[in-house]
Amino acid sequence: MKALDELTFDNRFARLGDAFSTHVLPEPLDAPRLVVASEAAMALLDLDPAVAETPVFAELFGGHKLWAEAEPRAMVYSGHQFGGYTPQLGDGRGLLLGEVYNQAGEHWDLHLKGAGMTPYSRMGDGRAVLRSSIREFLASEALHALGIPSSRALCVIGSDTPVWREKQERGAMVLRMAHSHIRFGHFEYFYYTKKPEQQAQLAEHVLNLHYPECREQPEPYLAMFREIVERNAELIAKWQAYGFCHGVMNTDNMSILGITFDFGPFAFLDDFDAHFICNHSDHEGRYSFSNQVPIGQWNLSALAQALTPFISVDALKEALGLYLPLYQANYLDLMRRRLGLTTAEDDDQQLVERLLKLMQNSGVDYTLFFRRLGDESAALAVARLRDDFVDLAGFDAWAEQYKARVERDGEFSQEQRRARMHAVNPLYILRNYLAQNAIVAAESGDYSEVRRLHAVLSKPFEEQAGMEQYAQRPPDWGKHLEISCSS
Repeated sequence: MKALDELTFDNRFARLGDAFSTHVLPEPLDAPRLVVASEAAMALLDLDPAVAETPVFAELFGGHKLWAEAEPRAMVYSGHQFGGYTPQLGDGRGLLLGEVYNQAGEHWDLHLKGAGMTPYSRMGDGRAVLRSSIREFLASEALHALGIPSSRALCVIGSDTPVWREKQERGAMVLRMAHSHIRFGHFEYFYYTKKPEQQAQLAEHVLNLHYPECREQPEPYLAMFREIVERNAELIAKWQAYGFCHGVMNTDNMSILGITFDFGPFAFLDDFDAHFICNHSDHEGRYSFSNQVPIGQWNLSALAQALTPFISVDALKEALGLYLPLYQANYLDLMRRRLGLTTAEDDDQQLVERLLKLMQNSGVDYTLFFRRLGDESAALAVARLRDDFVDLAGFDAWAEQYKARVERDGEFSQEQRRARMHAVNPLYILRNYLAQNAIVAAESGDYSEVRRLHAVLSKPFEEQAGMEQYAQRPPDWGKHLEISCSS
């Protein structure tokens, strides 16, 4: 294991030059202190987890110190925000400190969010508040534990620095990690500003570092775009299967690697609602839960437009045509497994759709339904879950269809069924009210709840002794929390 001063930097993005980013130093926080750290994320850098409790850890990730080999840069990009194009965005409160490679040869971006003003801050102060930093930390690590591709989070550093939002709050920084922080909006920026040389340089950078296998194909750029389409289809299938709502699927929040990225007003579904809107600023529901699938395709189309200098329009259209079939195949495979099915039948899509239609407006807890479905045999489970539904006759008809389908699936013991279903159906998810409870405690100086919640969410499929309160349905107040982009 390494100490903090033993990290090895290789700042490949910084070497692209000033057309791609601007050198900016972090603005230090007052009295920086550790709120929470992820040992799993630290392990990706070969860091000894004990270093998180040292003063230098908070000083490094609170903006007071910097490695000599780090090259902090604010990246420039553009993007479509709520469907409208914004010509220049960029890292307005974040800095790419540098790229570190571990003993396995993996490169990890160290990106410090809340690091102060940059040339791209526009009207902002460049700061992040404690509540948003905690939410991003918890979401990054919780999604990873669920098997959903995501950026990672190393730590949250709190402070005494005052920050004004709707009220005065405390500033914080979260150190997030990914193999790349390049977004769809990077390609859009160089396309719409008509800078073909830089756009070609960016394309080569992404191709060589992140999609080298595509070099072996007759049309490497097309092969790369097809891979991006496939990754996003799989990603959004996992979002939908596990009830995750991103909240702000602007093209500048879409990763070129197909990972969950830039957490803001996200939420997991409590009661199932296909029309759920988690961002209270999204007045028209553009980024509602059910719209995430078509918006994913829309965003890929925006990226495709930016790639027209390298790939023919017909080839791009053909690659985009893969998105929906791939999404549907991935989603149905996940939902079959969540239902405890090991084989495929033609009517499985209808089985899933009928269930979700019955769930709608019945107040059925999306996560707990699937977990409890695997607790017992199919017959006993549906009998126990029946009272959660408004349309009892409709549910009875579905239950008969489901029991028959399970019987046709094969002979399995209840122990096998339970183990298989519990391996894909989490008991613990990051509900908004749980995050809010942790935030309230942290804002009063008590970080124990943030750390406890992080530990529980790190093992979402395993029943954990003494943690029953994290597997409960939320109270009424917890279902109606308003989450904004500053949250």
